[in-house]
Amino acid sequence: MSNNLFDFGMIGLGVMGRNLLLNMADHGFSVIGFDKDEAKNSALEAAATPGTTVKGVPDLAHMVQQLQTPRKVMMLVPAGKPVDDVIASLLPLLEKDDVIIDGGNSHYTDTLRRVKALEGTGINFMGMGVSGGEQGARTGPSMMPGGNEQAYLHLKPVLESIAAKVNGEPCVAYLGKGGAGHYVKMVHNGIEYAIMQLISESYALLKHAGLNNDQLHEVFKSWNEGALQSFLVEITANIFLQNDDKTGQRLVDVISDKAGSKGTGKWTSQDSMELPVAVPVIDTAVAMRTISGYKDERVQASALYPDSAVDTGHASEEWIKEVHDALYFATILSYAQGLAMLHQASKELTMDIPLPQVVSVWRGGCIIRSSLLEIFTRAYQESPELSNILLNQEVAQLVKSIEGNTRKVVAKAVLAGIPAAGFMSSLGYFDAYRSERMPTNLIQAQRDYFGAHTYQRTDIPGTFHTEWGQH
Repeated sequence: MSNNLFDFGMIGLGVMGRNLLLNMADHGFSVIGFDKDEAKNSALEAAATPGTTVKGVPDLAHMVQQLQTPRKVMMLVPAGKPVDDVIASLLPLLEKDDVIIDGGNSHYTDTLRRVKALEGTGINFMGMGVSGGEQGARTGPSMMPGGNEQAYLHLKPVLESIAAKVNGEPCVAYLGKGGAGHYVKMVHNGIEYAIMQLISESYALLKHAGLNNDQLHEVFKSWNEGALQSFLVEITANIFLQNDDKTGQRLVDVISDKAGSKGTGKWTSQDSMELPVAVPVIDTAVAMRTISGYKDERVQASALYPDSAVDTGHASEEWIKEVHDALYFATILSYAQGLAMLHQASKELTMDIPLPQVVSVWRGGCIIRSSLLEIFTRAYQESPELSNILLNQEVAQLVKSIEGNTRKVVAKAVLAGIPAAGFMSSLGYFDAYRSERMPTNLIQAQRDYFGAHTYQRTDIPGTFHTEWGQH
């Protein structure tokens, strides 16, 4: 093969890297991948659609030499040191205007550090979140690139062609400066944690009321045909029908209740506190996964603190509707908190994240895609600088229409002793957010009393301190 044949290079040919390259090849781009593992190079070539130009090589320099300039090289390797190692190997092989893309789940602070480290070299570094799993990568992912806007223009034709499409629009857009791409993906994953927690709480409430797996399937299937239409609700409906090949039981019933996590939800929670922005539903989702890990302690505690006698009642149509509305309400609140975090981070960290584009990119291909994002798209078209989607008129009407049923579900869950912390924290946030006056005046008084931290007044401007008397 002669030089300069290939449009795009990929480092790391695991499932995601391989599928993204095959997707590009299917859209007419010539692609080359590098992996030290020869089996992965062979698997890439074997999986290519006949007539497409796809090559796997075990030599990094050889791959780079065969790329058209400016070179476009994407890494899909584990976050952390492996990314730095690959960049170090690449730098001597690249030249001015070439673009390196980190498509893994790196923390945005690492992305910022790498962007700064490459400043002055003429080589562009971009961090890009990719969502949709292996199937999305093959047939149309949602992609969230950030970094140098000029560099993005080199990538745009490739990324727009392979992205998921909604109403003909590709689910990829330039999402801001510096570490913006990975920041948006981090918050996406935080929202994903929250919604998964809320769906699991809905499952617990319906199961407690007596629904079996077939009935749960029907409920979630019907929910996915209405206002709750989303990828996560759709796959939940499917999960209830899956049989276990070992026992013949439904698989969901033999899966352990200790949930794993890879850290991106935790990052969202931690970074929200740095801003600060309140994301209590995401915080709760992270905490619940942690508590799920205390299995032995939970078994002991369940014997010490048996269930209360209060029942939620049988699974009437009315109860199913109430749980539906509570899930819808809390899902809206999860997005509201994540988007508020992006709004604040965009300003605080000077990333210039365009929220109208974020919700548009999330409409297809990604794990948190849902029909709700069409409503949010309209909200941001109307007001691109909206600090919180709860302040939009259409969203407000929707929230008010389902608020009552959410309160009923939370009340019944509390009385029955069913853990529904996600629903509770969404309602708690909502009630605080809509309170013109909160009781935090008392907290300010306490802080001044014991620590002379001062306070502001409601009647005159300025900062005050009082010598509090012993009454």
